[in-house]
Amino acid sequence: MNPLTIDLHSAANGPVLRVAGDLDFDRAPELRRRIDELALTSGQCLEMDLSGLGFCDSSGITALLAARQHALAAGADIVLAAVPANLMRVLSLVGLDRVFTLRPDASAP
Repeated sequence: MNPLTIDLHSAANGPVLRVAGDLDFDRAPELRRRIDELALTSGQCLEMDLSGLGFCDSSGITALLAARQHALAAGADIVLAAVPANLMRVLSLVGLDRVFTLRPDASAP
């Protein structure tokens, strides 16, 4: 198992969270906590760079949905960037590829 790392940096249109490692039942609460602490304002876009994500289970997907709710509650948008193929397949199977805005590449830090 790979440890979860969550790095935050700012981009022109809002915060970027780079999530790497394994996002599973044991580690998803850490992502949710970081998202809950994230101040967003109307018009911003929260980018979640998933390029380093090795594994994501249903708890991880639930954390991504919580991030979406957090962004929408603030009047902000959310983008999932550089989604790994295995997670993209799951998102497509359950229809979340139509719920999230997906971008093939992450913003440069």
